[in-house]
Amino acid sequence: MNGKPSADALQSLIEPLCEWYETHQRDLPWRRDRDAYHIWVSEIMLQQTRVEAVRPYYERFMTALPDIRTLAECPENDLLKLWEGLGYYSRVRNMQKTAKMLTCAEPAGPRLPSDREELLRLPGIGDYTAGAIASIAFGQPVPAVDGNVMRILARLCTDGRDVREAAVKKEYSRRLEEAMRGYFGEERRFTPGGFNQALMDLGASVCLPNAQPRCGQCPLAASCRARREGEELRYPVRSRGKARRTENRTVLLIRDGKHVVLRKRPEKGLLAGLYEFPSLEGTAGREQALRAAEEAGFVPLQIRPLEPAKHIFTHVEWHMTAYEIRIAEPEGSGGDWFLAGTEQIEKDYPVPSAFSAYTRYLQIRTGAEAKRS
Repeated sequence: MNGKPSADALQSLIEPLCEWYETHQRDLPWRRDRDAYHIWVSEIMLQQTRVEAVRPYYERFMTALPDIRTLAECPENDLLKLWEGLGYYSRVRNMQKTAKMLTCAEPAGPRLPSDREELLRLPGIGDYTAGAIASIAFGQPVPAVDGNVMRILARLCTDGRDVREAAVKKEYSRRLEEAMRGYFGEERRFTPGGFNQALMDLGASVCLPNAQPRCGQCPLAASCRARREGEELRYPVRSRGKARRTENRTVLLIRDGKHVVLRKRPEKGLLAGLYEFPSLEGTAGREQALRAAEEAGFVPLQIRPLEPAKHIFTHVEWHMTAYEIRIAEPEGSGGDWFLAGTEQIEKDYPVPSAFSAYTRYLQIRTGAEAKRS
């Protein structure tokens, strides 16, 4: 292959890759059956999150919400607590929207559609997730193209185009679909879902990003132009993304002997509807931090600075200054600032991982860690 992938060339790679996958596939809990719900949940969780980090979240989620109906009926606070630590909370909210739509459409047995185009009409399901569900759960010969697949194909073809461009991804998807429909158009030993998962595993364990690929272990090495030319790390070509903006914030750990102050974030915007330690915009000094606690109705006794921390979101980066403020036991709440015990926070209040640098001061476990014995 040279420059751009052709459907015929891609079709010739299906069998060797699927044969490799038979003996090298990863043992993942969502692969133990072809249930569309399991595939859907795992693929949404895996977006921008490592496989090993997802395992405990997936297992906890499935224990609590084993099917579409229970997902549809789950109270939002409980749902966000199950997702706590995974980030991108709009994803799980969209999952619940879809679950409610499916439950309304088929009250007796809600299920995901098998057709990719129908899947794409559902909230939060894009091209990749629709392709994964349709191919793995329902055997449809459609691709699931993500960064792993783009990297593999760019190296195979020494394609110097920018893989961030939508037109490049669209072409890769079209060529792969042509190859899959040509190969899987008759009775075959392998399956479309197996082929897509083989590409996923090859990208995760062999054709690595930002590292020297393990070409000696690759079943496609003989067909890889980048390998032959010794230019594996030159591909894929990516344009620079838009620079993240930086925001300075001052986090306040306001606590008495048993409780810590939380507040709920607004229902729209970043980290919508989650719970946080109160924070101030900008980098506040000690006096400003104490004044904020007093204005909320608390009586500060001591204040000490905590280590600064940083958290990176997709488009913004928080640089956090923090203070621990010990207060007298309050007689009431401080408006939308309220006191909660640490056990109650672990059980009931979803706190985003942006604040994980400070939950450790309180010995609070969040996310999947909170449920481990």
